Amino acid sequence: MKPLCLIIDDEPDILELLEMTLSPMDIHCYTAATVEQAQKYLESKEFDLCLTDMRLPDGNGLDIVRNIGQNYPQTPVAVITAHGNVETAVQALKAGAFDFIAKPIKVPELRKLVKTALELPKPTHARAYRVNGNQQIKQRETILSNLVGKSEAMQIVRAKIEKLARSQAHVYIKGESGTGKEVAARMIHALGARAKKAFIPVNCGAIPTELMESEFFGYLKGSFSGAINNKEGLFQAAQGGTLFLDEVADLPLQMQVKLLRAIQEKQVRPVGSIKEIPVDVRILSATHRDLSQLVKQGDFREDLFYRINVIELDIPPLKTRTEDIPALVDKILEKFNSNYIISLSKNALINLKEHSFPGNVRELENIIERAMTLCENNIIVPEDLQLPEIQKMKHPNDAGLAAKIQFTEKETISNALKQTNGNTKKTAHLLNIGVGALRYRIQKYSIVLKEFYH
Repeated sequence: MKPLCLIIDDEPDILELLEMTLSPMDIHCYTAATVEQAQKYLESKEFDLCLTDMRLPDGNGLDIVRNIGQNYPQTPVAVITAHGNVETAVQALKAGAFDFIAKPIKVPELRKLVKTALELPKPTHARAYRVNGNQQIKQRETILSNLVGKSEAMQIVRAKIEKLARSQAHVYIKGESGTGKEVAARMIHALGARAKKAFIPVNCGAIPTELMESEFFGYLKGSFSGAINNKEGLFQAAQGGTLFLDEVADLPLQMQVKLLRAIQEKQVRPVGSIKEIPVDVRILSATHRDLSQLVKQGDFREDLFYRINVIELDIPPLKTRTEDIPALVDKILEKFNSNYIISLSKNALINLKEHSFPGNVRELENIIERAMTLCENNIIVPEDLQLPEIQKMKHPNDAGLAAKIQFTEKETISNALKQTNGNTKKTAHLLNIGVGALRYRIQKYSIVLKEFYH
Protein backbone atom coordinates (compact mmCIF):
# COMPACT_ATOMS: atom_id res chain seq x y z
CA MET A 1 0.00 0.00 0.00
CA LYS A 2 1.39 3.40 -1.02
CA PRO A 3 2.14 5.91 1.75
CA LEU A 4 -0.31 8.81 1.81
CA CYS A 5 0.87 12.42 2.12
CA LEU A 6 -1.27 15.50 2.74
CA ILE A 7 0.22 18.69 1.29
CA ILE A 8 -1.23 22.01 2.49
CA ASP A 9 -0.24 25.25 0.73
CA ASP A 10 -2.14 28.06 -0.98
CA GLU A 11 0.54 28.55 -3.64
CA PRO A 12 -0.19 26.33 -6.70
CA ASP A 13 3.49 26.32 -7.73
CA ILE A 14 4.57 24.95 -4.34
CA LEU A 15 1.86 22.30 -4.41
CA GLU A 16 2.97 21.21 -7.87
CA LEU A 17 6.65 21.10 -6.86
CA LEU A 18 5.94 19.02 -3.76
CA GLU A 19 3.67 16.60 -5.60
CA MET A 20 6.18 16.20 -8.45
CA THR A 21 8.92 15.48 -5.89
CA LEU A 22 6.96 12.92 -3.88
CA SER A 23 5.21 11.03 -6.68
CA PRO A 24 8.44 9.37 -7.98
CA MET A 25 9.00 8.18 -4.39
CA ASP A 26 5.83 6.09 -4.79
CA ILE A 27 3.87 8.35 -2.43
CA HIS A 28 0.23 9.18 -3.12
CA CYS A 29 -0.40 12.90 -2.56
CA TYR A 30 -3.53 14.82 -1.58
CA THR A 31 -3.36 18.61 -1.84
CA ALA A 32 -5.27 21.29 0.07
CA ALA A 33 -5.11 25.09 -0.14
CA THR A 34 -6.92 25.84 3.13
CA VAL A 35 -7.16 24.57 6.71
CA GLU A 36 -10.83 23.70 6.11
CA GLN A 37 -10.05 21.58 3.06
CA ALA A 38 -7.19 19.87 4.90
CA GLN A 39 -9.48 19.01 7.81
CA LYS A 40 -11.91 17.22 5.49
CA TYR A 41 -9.07 15.06 4.16
CA LEU A 42 -7.83 14.31 7.69
CA GLU A 43 -11.29 13.14 8.73
CA SER A 44 -11.60 10.76 5.78
CA LYS A 45 -8.12 9.26 5.39
CA GLU A 46 -5.16 8.09 7.52
CA PHE A 47 -2.04 9.91 6.32
CA ASP A 48 1.55 8.79 6.77
CA LEU A 49 2.89 12.34 6.46
CA CYS A 50 1.72 15.94 6.27
CA LEU A 51 3.57 18.92 4.77
CA THR A 52 2.07 22.30 5.56
CA ASP A 53 2.88 25.93 4.87
CA MET A 54 2.82 28.30 7.86
CA ARG A 55 0.59 30.96 6.30
CA LEU A 56 -2.81 29.84 5.03
CA PRO A 57 -5.91 31.87 4.05
CA ASP A 58 -8.04 30.61 6.95
CA GLY A 59 -5.41 29.79 9.60
CA ASN A 60 -1.74 28.92 10.02
CA GLY A 61 0.55 25.94 10.09
CA LEU A 62 0.70 25.88 13.90
CA ASP A 63 -3.07 25.22 13.96
CA ILE A 64 -2.49 22.25 11.67
CA VAL A 65 0.40 20.94 13.80
CA ARG A 66 -1.60 21.14 17.05
CA ASN A 67 -4.72 19.62 15.48
CA ILE A 68 -2.84 16.65 14.03
CA GLY A 69 -0.83 16.15 17.22
CA GLN A 70 -4.01 15.98 19.27
CA ASN A 71 -6.31 14.07 16.93
CA TYR A 72 -4.07 12.23 14.44
CA PRO A 73 -0.80 11.50 16.35
CA GLN A 74 0.20 8.77 13.89
CA THR A 75 0.83 11.44 11.23
CA PRO A 76 4.17 13.30 11.43
CA VAL A 77 3.91 16.95 10.31
CA ALA A 78 6.69 18.96 8.68
CA VAL A 79 6.19 22.70 8.27
CA ILE A 80 7.40 24.90 5.40
CA THR A 81 8.91 28.14 6.71
CA ALA A 82 10.22 31.33 5.17
CA HIS A 83 13.98 31.42 4.58
CA GLY A 84 15.91 32.25 7.76
CA ASN A 85 12.82 32.35 9.97
CA VAL A 86 14.31 30.39 12.84
CA GLU A 87 11.80 31.60 15.41
CA THR A 88 8.85 30.23 13.42
CA ALA A 89 10.59 26.89 12.95
CA VAL A 90 11.26 26.61 16.69
CA GLN A 91 7.60 27.46 17.45
CA ALA A 92 6.50 24.68 15.12
CA LEU A 93 8.83 22.15 16.74
CA LYS A 94 7.63 23.12 20.21
CA ALA A 95 4.03 22.69 19.01
CA GLY A 96 4.84 19.11 17.97
CA ALA A 97 6.07 19.30 14.36
CA PHE A 98 8.31 16.46 13.24
CA ASP A 99 10.66 18.80 11.37
CA PHE A 100 10.73 21.89 9.16
CA ILE A 101 12.03 22.86 5.73
CA ALA A 102 12.76 26.40 4.56
CA LYS A 103 11.87 28.09 1.28
CA PRO A 104 13.17 28.00 -1.38
CA ILE A 105 12.67 24.25 -1.08
CA LYS A 106 15.64 22.09 -2.08
CA VAL A 107 14.50 18.81 -3.59
CA PRO A 108 17.27 16.57 -2.08
CA GLU A 109 16.60 18.05 1.38
CA LEU A 110 12.86 17.50 0.98
CA ARG A 111 13.31 13.89 -0.10
CA LYS A 112 15.57 13.20 2.88
CA LEU A 113 13.01 14.71 5.25
CA VAL A 114 10.18 12.65 3.75
CA LYS A 115 12.21 9.43 3.86
CA THR A 116 13.06 10.03 7.53
CA ALA A 117 9.44 10.77 8.41
CA LEU A 118 8.20 7.58 6.76
CA GLU A 119 10.74 5.54 8.74
CA LEU A 120 9.26 6.66 12.07
CA PRO A 121 7.79 3.82 14.16
CA LYS A 122 4.01 4.06 14.05
CA PRO A 123 1.65 4.16 17.06
CA THR A 124 -0.20 0.93 17.74
CA HIS A 125 -3.39 1.99 15.94
CA ALA A 126 -1.68 3.07 12.71
CA ARG A 127 -1.84 1.12 9.45
CA ALA A 128 1.81 0.05 9.62
CA TYR A 129 0.98 -2.11 12.66
CA ARG A 130 -1.45 -4.29 10.75
CA VAL A 131 1.44 -6.32 9.33
CA ASN A 132 4.18 -6.42 11.98
CA GLY A 133 2.57 -4.60 14.88
CA ASN A 134 3.28 -7.14 17.64
CA GLN A 135 6.98 -7.17 16.89
CA GLN A 136 7.17 -3.35 16.93
CA ILE A 137 5.15 -3.11 20.15
CA LYS A 138 7.43 -5.61 21.88
CA GLN A 139 10.53 -3.76 20.68
CA ARG A 140 9.14 -0.43 21.90
CA GLU A 141 8.26 -1.86 25.32
CA THR A 142 11.74 -3.35 25.66
CA ILE A 143 13.34 0.04 24.96
CA LEU A 144 11.00 1.88 27.34
CA SER A 145 11.73 -0.64 30.12
CA ASN A 146 15.28 0.74 30.30
CA LEU A 147 13.92 3.64 32.34
CA VAL A 148 12.61 1.74 35.37
CA GLY A 149 9.73 2.88 37.55
CA LYS A 150 5.92 2.79 37.75
CA SER A 151 5.60 6.12 39.54
CA GLU A 152 3.46 8.78 37.89
CA ALA A 153 6.57 10.91 37.32
CA MET A 154 8.31 8.15 35.35
CA GLN A 155 5.18 7.34 33.35
CA ILE A 156 5.09 10.98 32.27
CA VAL A 157 8.79 10.85 31.33
CA ARG A 158 8.36 7.70 29.23
CA ALA A 159 5.30 9.15 27.46
CA LYS A 160 7.24 12.31 26.64
CA ILE A 161 10.20 10.25 25.37
CA GLU A 162 7.87 8.42 22.98
CA LYS A 163 6.56 11.76 21.72
CA LEU A 164 10.06 13.25 21.36
CA ALA A 165 11.19 10.19 19.41
CA ARG A 166 8.71 11.14 16.68
CA SER A 167 10.32 14.57 16.26
CA GLN A 168 13.62 15.88 14.95
CA ALA A 169 13.72 18.75 17.47
CA HIS A 170 16.85 19.23 19.57
CA VAL A 171 16.19 18.20 23.18
CA TYR A 172 17.74 19.40 26.42
CA ILE A 173 17.61 16.71 29.13
CA LYS A 174 17.64 18.23 32.58
CA GLY A 175 18.29 16.36 35.82
CA GLU A 176 20.63 15.70 38.71
CA SER A 177 23.70 13.51 38.28
CA GLY A 178 22.86 9.82 38.19
CA THR A 179 19.17 10.19 37.25
CA GLY A 180 19.57 8.48 33.87
CA LYS A 181 19.90 11.34 31.38
CA GLU A 182 21.98 9.30 28.93
CA VAL A 183 19.56 6.38 29.25
CA ALA A 184 16.74 8.76 28.25
CA ALA A 185 18.78 10.09 25.32
CA ARG A 186 19.47 6.58 24.04
CA MET A 187 15.75 5.78 24.28
CA ILE A 188 14.79 8.86 22.24
CA HIS A 189 17.29 7.75 19.59
CA ALA A 190 16.28 4.08 19.62
CA LEU A 191 12.56 4.84 19.29
CA GLY A 192 13.00 7.36 16.46
CA ALA A 193 13.66 7.38 12.73
CA ARG A 194 17.43 7.65 13.31
CA ALA A 195 17.62 4.37 15.26
CA LYS A 196 19.53 2.57 12.51
CA LYS A 197 22.21 5.28 12.46
CA ALA A 198 24.87 6.04 15.06
CA PHE A 199 24.29 7.32 18.58
CA ILE A 200 27.46 9.19 19.56
CA PRO A 201 27.75 10.19 23.24
CA VAL A 202 30.40 12.70 24.29
CA ASN A 203 31.24 14.09 27.72
CA CYS A 204 31.97 17.75 27.02
CA GLY A 205 33.81 18.10 30.31
CA ALA A 206 36.26 15.33 29.46
CA ILE A 207 37.73 16.92 26.30
CA PRO A 208 40.72 19.25 26.78
CA THR A 209 39.89 22.76 25.54
CA GLU A 210 42.67 22.82 22.96
CA LEU A 211 41.39 19.58 21.36
CA MET A 212 37.69 20.43 21.26
CA GLU A 213 37.47 21.80 17.73
CA SER A 214 39.33 18.87 16.19
CA GLU A 215 37.32 16.37 18.26
CA PHE A 216 33.97 17.84 17.24
CA PHE A 217 34.71 18.71 13.59
CA GLY A 218 37.69 16.51 12.68
CA TYR A 219 40.91 17.56 10.95
CA LEU A 220 42.93 17.09 7.76
CA LYS A 221 46.28 15.43 7.50
CA GLY A 222 49.08 17.93 8.13
CA SER A 223 46.79 20.59 9.65
CA PHE A 224 48.91 20.58 12.82
CA SER A 225 51.84 18.73 14.35
CA GLY A 226 50.82 15.11 14.90
CA ALA A 227 48.00 15.11 12.33
CA ILE A 228 49.45 12.26 10.27
CA ASN A 229 46.07 11.20 8.83
CA ASN A 230 42.64 12.70 8.18
CA LYS A 231 40.27 12.21 11.11
CA GLU A 232 36.51 12.61 11.17
CA GLY A 233 34.97 14.47 14.07
CA LEU A 234 32.05 13.62 16.30
CA PHE A 235 29.58 15.38 13.99
CA GLN A 236 30.72 13.31 11.00
CA ALA A 237 30.64 10.12 13.09
CA ALA A 238 27.02 10.86 14.03
CA GLN A 239 25.97 11.59 10.43
CA GLY A 240 22.30 10.69 9.99
CA GLY A 241 22.05 9.81 13.67
CA THR A 242 22.21 11.45 17.07
CA LEU A 243 24.95 13.38 18.87
CA PHE A 244 24.50 13.36 22.66
CA LEU A 245 26.34 16.22 24.38
CA ASP A 246 26.59 15.24 28.03
CA GLU A 247 27.60 17.97 30.52
CA VAL A 248 27.15 20.56 27.76
CA ALA A 249 27.52 23.31 30.39
CA ASP A 250 31.26 22.53 30.52
CA LEU A 251 31.83 23.80 26.97
CA PRO A 252 34.04 26.94 26.94
CA LEU A 253 32.48 30.05 25.39
CA GLN A 254 34.74 29.92 22.33
CA MET A 255 33.54 26.39 21.53
CA GLN A 256 29.93 27.38 22.16
CA VAL A 257 30.16 29.85 19.28
CA LYS A 258 31.44 27.17 16.90
CA LEU A 259 28.86 24.66 18.06
CA LEU A 260 26.08 27.19 17.50
CA ARG A 261 27.23 27.77 13.92
CA ALA A 262 27.40 24.04 13.22
CA ILE A 263 23.83 23.58 14.47
CA GLN A 264 22.48 26.62 12.59
CA GLU A 265 24.21 25.98 9.27
CA LYS A 266 24.12 22.17 9.46
CA GLN A 267 27.71 22.25 8.27
CA VAL A 268 31.12 21.76 9.89
CA ARG A 269 34.62 22.73 8.79
CA PRO A 270 37.40 20.28 9.75
CA VAL A 271 40.55 21.86 11.14
CA GLY A 272 42.87 22.67 8.21
CA SER A 273 40.09 22.62 5.60
CA ILE A 274 38.70 25.53 3.56
CA LYS A 275 35.49 23.65 2.75
CA GLU A 276 32.49 23.01 4.96
CA ILE A 277 30.90 19.57 5.11
CA PRO A 278 27.09 19.19 5.34
CA VAL A 279 25.96 17.23 8.39
CA ASP A 280 22.58 15.80 9.31
CA VAL A 281 22.66 15.30 13.08
CA ARG A 282 20.06 15.51 15.84
CA ILE A 283 21.43 17.13 19.00
CA LEU A 284 20.44 15.83 22.41
CA SER A 285 22.19 17.55 25.31
CA ALA A 286 22.24 17.20 29.08
CA THR A 287 23.78 18.61 32.22
CA HIS A 288 23.19 18.43 35.97
CA ARG A 289 23.81 22.19 36.21
CA ASP A 290 21.21 24.95 35.79
CA LEU A 291 21.78 26.17 32.22
CA SER A 292 19.33 29.06 32.52
CA GLN A 293 21.27 30.34 35.54
CA LEU A 294 24.55 30.00 33.64
CA VAL A 295 23.01 32.07 30.83
CA LYS A 296 22.17 34.82 33.35
CA GLN A 297 25.73 34.70 34.68
CA GLY A 298 27.17 35.02 31.17
CA ASP A 299 28.82 31.58 31.31
CA PHE A 300 26.61 30.04 28.62
CA ARG A 301 25.47 31.69 25.39
CA GLU A 302 21.78 32.51 25.34
CA ASP A 303 21.46 31.88 21.58
CA LEU A 304 23.00 28.40 21.95
CA PHE A 305 20.76 27.66 24.93
CA TYR A 306 17.64 28.36 22.87
CA ARG A 307 19.00 26.30 19.99
CA ILE A 308 19.64 23.13 22.02
CA ASN A 309 16.66 23.67 24.34
CA VAL A 310 13.88 23.54 21.74
CA ILE A 311 12.16 21.00 23.98
CA GLU A 312 13.09 20.25 27.59
CA LEU A 313 12.88 16.83 29.22
CA ASP A 314 13.13 16.81 33.02
CA ILE A 315 14.26 13.56 34.69
CA PRO A 316 13.06 13.50 38.33
CA PRO A 317 15.51 12.69 41.17
CA LEU A 318 15.15 9.35 42.93
CA LYS A 319 14.25 10.98 46.27
CA THR A 320 10.95 12.20 44.73
CA ARG A 321 9.94 8.73 43.53
CA THR A 322 10.93 6.30 46.28
CA GLU A 323 8.10 3.95 45.23
CA ASP A 324 10.31 3.01 42.26
CA ILE A 325 13.17 1.76 44.45
CA PRO A 326 11.98 -1.92 44.70
CA ALA A 327 11.72 -2.20 40.89
CA LEU A 328 15.11 -0.53 40.47
CA VAL A 329 16.68 -2.91 43.00
CA ASP A 330 15.24 -5.91 41.14
CA LYS A 331 16.67 -4.57 37.86
CA ILE A 332 20.11 -4.00 39.42
CA LEU A 333 20.16 -7.44 41.07
CA GLU A 334 19.20 -8.99 37.73
CA LYS A 335 22.07 -7.12 36.06
CA PHE A 336 24.77 -8.24 38.51
CA ASN A 337 23.16 -11.45 39.70
CA SER A 338 21.94 -13.35 36.66
CA ASN A 339 21.26 -16.53 38.65
CA TYR A 340 19.04 -14.70 41.17
CA ILE A 341 21.07 -16.11 44.07
CA ILE A 342 21.30 -12.87 46.07
CA SER A 343 18.22 -11.13 47.46
CA LEU A 344 17.45 -8.08 49.59
CA SER A 345 16.01 -8.28 53.11
CA LYS A 346 12.86 -6.31 54.00
CA ASN A 347 14.75 -4.13 56.47
CA ALA A 348 17.42 -3.34 53.88
CA LEU A 349 14.70 -2.22 51.46
CA ILE A 350 13.15 -0.02 54.18
CA ASN A 351 16.55 1.60 54.77
CA LEU A 352 16.98 2.26 51.05
CA LYS A 353 13.59 3.99 50.88
CA GLU A 354 14.62 6.25 53.76
CA HIS A 355 17.94 7.23 52.14
CA SER A 356 18.09 10.61 50.34
CA PHE A 357 20.16 9.38 47.34
CA PRO A 358 22.16 12.48 46.34
CA GLY A 359 23.71 10.31 43.61
CA ASN A 360 20.30 9.03 42.42
CA VAL A 361 20.01 5.77 40.46
CA ARG A 362 23.75 5.60 39.87
CA GLU A 363 24.33 5.72 43.63
CA LEU A 364 21.71 3.01 44.20
CA GLU A 365 23.48 0.79 41.68
CA ASN A 366 26.83 1.32 43.41
CA ILE A 367 25.31 0.58 46.83
CA ILE A 368 23.72 -2.68 45.64
CA GLU A 369 26.87 -3.79 43.77
CA ARG A 370 28.97 -3.20 46.90
CA ALA A 371 26.42 -4.88 49.17
CA MET A 372 26.41 -7.99 46.98
CA THR A 373 30.12 -8.34 47.67
CA LEU A 374 29.76 -7.83 51.42
CA CYS A 375 26.63 -9.87 52.13
CA GLU A 376 26.61 -13.33 53.69
CA ASN A 377 24.21 -16.23 53.00
CA ASN A 378 23.21 -14.45 49.77
CA ILE A 379 20.94 -12.00 51.62
CA ILE A 380 21.67 -8.27 51.72
CA VAL A 381 20.96 -6.85 55.18
CA PRO A 382 21.04 -3.16 56.28
CA GLU A 383 24.68 -3.32 57.42
CA ASP A 384 25.76 -4.50 53.94
CA LEU A 385 24.38 -1.29 52.40
CA GLN A 386 26.85 0.84 54.37
CA LEU A 387 24.53 3.83 54.24
CA PRO A 388 25.88 6.85 56.17
CA GLU A 389 22.85 7.02 58.46
CA ILE A 390 23.18 3.33 59.39
CA GLN A 391 26.92 3.67 59.98
CA LYS A 392 26.34 6.70 62.18
CA MET A 393 23.78 4.86 64.32
CA LYS A 394 26.10 1.89 64.65
CA HIS A 395 29.23 3.92 65.44
CA PRO A 396 28.13 7.38 66.61
CA ASN A 397 31.67 8.41 67.60
CA ASP A 398 33.34 7.39 64.36
CA ALA A 399 32.77 10.64 62.43
CA GLY A 400 36.49 11.40 62.57
CA LEU A 401 37.37 7.96 61.27
CA ALA A 402 34.88 8.33 58.41
CA ALA A 403 36.46 11.66 57.44
CA LYS A 404 39.91 10.05 57.37
CA ILE A 405 38.63 7.21 55.20
CA GLN A 406 37.05 9.65 52.77
CA PHE A 407 40.24 11.71 52.61
CA THR A 408 42.27 8.57 51.86
CA GLU A 409 39.78 7.45 49.19
CA LYS A 410 39.88 10.86 47.50
CA GLU A 411 43.69 10.87 47.51
CA THR A 412 43.79 7.33 46.06
CA ILE A 413 41.42 8.30 43.22
CA SER A 414 43.34 11.53 42.52
CA ASN A 415 46.68 9.68 42.33
CA ALA A 416 45.18 7.09 39.95
CA LEU A 417 43.76 9.86 37.73
CA LYS A 418 47.20 11.44 37.56
CA GLN A 419 48.65 8.15 36.30
CA THR A 420 46.01 7.87 33.55
CA ASN A 421 45.89 11.57 32.56
CA GLY A 422 42.26 11.75 33.67
CA ASN A 423 41.04 8.73 31.66
CA THR A 424 38.10 7.40 33.72
CA LYS A 425 38.01 3.95 32.09
CA LYS A 426 41.71 3.34 32.71
CA THR A 427 41.41 4.73 36.24
CA ALA A 428 38.48 2.45 37.07
CA HIS A 429 40.48 -0.54 35.78
CA LEU A 430 43.50 0.54 37.82
CA LEU A 431 41.39 0.80 40.99
CA ASN A 432 39.48 -2.41 40.18
CA ILE A 433 36.07 -0.73 40.41
CA GLY A 434 33.29 -0.04 37.89
CA VAL A 435 33.31 3.14 35.79
CA GLY A 436 29.92 4.09 37.29
CA ALA A 437 31.29 3.69 40.82
CA LEU A 438 34.29 5.84 39.93
CA ARG A 439 32.14 8.59 38.43
CA TYR A 440 29.97 8.62 41.55
CA ARG A 441 33.06 9.11 43.74
CA ILE A 442 34.46 11.79 41.43
CA GLN A 443 31.23 13.71 41.86
CA LYS A 444 31.06 12.93 45.60
CA TYR A 445 34.51 14.40 46.22
CA SER A 446 34.11 17.24 43.68
CA ILE A 447 37.15 16.07 41.74
CA VAL A 448 37.74 18.16 38.59
CA LEU A 449 38.85 15.88 35.74
CA LYS A 450 40.37 18.72 33.69
CA GLU A 451 43.08 19.15 36.31
CA PHE A 452 44.54 15.77 35.36
CA TYR A 453 44.76 16.29 31.57
CA HIS A 454 48.29 16.68 30.17
